[in-house]
Amino acid sequence: MSYDIELLRGVLKAAVEGGASDVHIKVGNPIVLRINRNLVVIEAPTPTVEWMDKVLDKMVPPHAKKRLDADREVDFSYFEPGVGRFRTNVFQQRGTFALAMRYVKTQVPSFNELGLLPVLKDIARSPRGIVLVAGTTGSGKSTTLAAMIEYINANFKKHIVTLEDPIEFVFEDNQSVVEQREIGLDTTSFQHGLKHVLRQDPDIIMVGEMRDAISFQAAMSAADTGHLVLSTLHTQNASQSIGRILDFFKPDEREQVRRQLASTLRSVVCQRMVGTIAGSITPALEILINTPTVKKMLEENRLEKVAAAIETARDDGMQTFNQALYDLVKEKKVSEKEALAKAGNPQELEMMFKGIFLSQGNRILS
Repeated sequence: MSYDIELLRGVLKAAVEGGASDVHIKVGNPIVLRINRNLVVIEAPTPTVEWMDKVLDKMVPPHAKKRLDADREVDFSYFEPGVGRFRTNVFQQRGTFALAMRYVKTQVPSFNELGLLPVLKDIARSPRGIVLVAGTTGSGKSTTLAAMIEYINANFKKHIVTLEDPIEFVFEDNQSVVEQREIGLDTTSFQHGLKHVLRQDPDIIMVGEMRDAISFQAAMSAADTGHLVLSTLHTQNASQSIGRILDFFKPDEREQVRRQLASTLRSVVCQRMVGTIAGSITPALEILINTPTVKKMLEENRLEKVAAAIETARDDGMQTFNQALYDLVKEKKVSEKEALAKAGNPQELEMMFKGIFLSQGNRILS
């Protein structure tokens, strides 16, 4: 092993042992770790252009080198023996390459370890339909999706095919058979992989991210034919996700897509990470389930009513972010200050803490 790779290995080993989630390396600057959401500079030689070139030559897989040359940035999964797996992004800034590496724990955390609600197990048990885990970058979408896959893998005999860019968690066959396909290595694109996946006899299809109309149309077609499709989406809340999906399509296509979505959507789980009193982080979940009421709203294009439907259907397993944050405070897991900082509507949440509960129509319920 060359000195260059030994230095990288030492940095990654220190990151894992120090509890870091991310490693940031760029030419001419100190190496930085993200630990407990804070950026920490570590003592290590400052990366040079020569060092970075040698490291990238060793670590970038052959299939990704062409994309790096063409696009000046690329994602891939990097495994360092004895240290762990890292979701890696190589990109250029100020004319030189930089690395952003996220440590991926080899053991998929359980629902309890992640602080996920039991209703997510019910959603994961769905025989068919589309389940979306939504949120912003860094909100833990991929980890929640992995926990759902691992729950299925541990309890049900299913054939699961994943399409990921890159592979983050490695699943070992348990009750299920799991096949993982990495974009660029095992298939050329999400669209190409989705086009052929139905010929592979899957029960469940996991797509790392819904990015465009082609991939979402393929997902709806798979759900229409009796498959469960799991994926992620970049949105701020669950009710907003419907509009985000429709935005993938041309205006003259949206009517048909909305009606098709009404029959194929199973659930949208949107999450935000919240700091706990104990010093860790936990997810606050907004949950939309496609009940007959929600389905009718989608069919009739009354999307503005979806948020109210979520708020008033806790018996069906749904909840808003404010309701989730309120519960976390009452369970003494999260402070009121932190909850208000993460709330989409802090004024409403503050009223809830005072015992005043307002509906979407600003009507006092109790």
